[in-house]
Amino acid sequence: MRLTKFYSCCIAVLMIACSSDDSNNPTPSEPNLIIKLKFDPNQERLGNLGQPVAVSSGNAAQTPSINRMSANYIELAPSANTALGAGEIIFEGQETTVGGDVAIDFQNSIFAGHNDTFLTIPLSDINPGSYEWVRVSLAYQEGQIDLLVNGTDITGTLASFVGYNSYITSFDLNGSTIDVNENRAQGYWAFEALGFTSQGQAPAGATTVPNPLFATSPIPQGSCVVTGEFENGFSITGNETEDVVLTLSFSINNSFEWSEVNNDGKYEPEAGEQVVDMGLRGLIPIHNN
Repeated sequence: MRLTKFYSCCIAVLMIACSSDDSNNPTPSEPNLIIKLKFDPNQERLGNLGQPVAVSSGNAAQTPSINRMSANYIELAPSANTALGAGEIIFEGQETTVGGDVAIDFQNSIFAGHNDTFLTIPLSDINPGSYEWVRVSLAYQEGQIDLLVNGTDITGTLASFVGYNSYITSFDLNGSTIDVNENRAQGYWAFEALGFTSQGQAPAGATTVPNPLFATSPIPQGSCVVTGEFENGFSITGNETEDVVLTLSFSINNSFEWSEVNNDGKYEPEAGEQVVDMGLRGLIPIHNN
């Protein structure tokens, strides 16, 4: 009986020792690709072909203050000749047909603000390879713009749905609820100021979508797939032991554009000035790998 108790005590001690060793040597965490968003007011202002452009004649523009943004597709492209969808697709957001045609499911979208993390993806989920370009299909952006109302300068909150098609039940805009319960095409917007709201639709095809690969890798009309080039390429080896941070820097340089009625450079909706463009004006991907 005493010998049995002795053996039991020895086993218990060994079990405690093993448990202690495990706690002192935890399993290393898996390295991730961390995708962050950045909104740069000083980044070059590009047009649809990825070339620097000025504000269109007869229009005026301002640089908004972006609070948050959403995307529904991210792809790494090995070369300028890689067709859309033929690269390494690392993220696809949820879609739905509740509103009829296939649309971005706004209620289940992912959002992030300036310098915030948008996605964290295990590097093991990404095929090793060398990539020269990144494509990001934008879905939504929200921020502040300035406008002139009855001779008074005020600031309001603008929600811009720039994705190809969005199914929206409702959304909160600075404390005001906007009910939709339908699909909305690219260019739908809602605005709130001083507790009052309005809605509108930019003309079809008016949203700028910079794509420097227009000649070799075009994108479908009405999509919002912005393309950016890595300065020195981007490689995933499959042997990474630490997190890799990929920052998607978007140009918001005069990205909110309207048609002028009064040539004063101020947005005056009461004068009949119409929103014509809300597209981001370029993408520069930056990484620490």
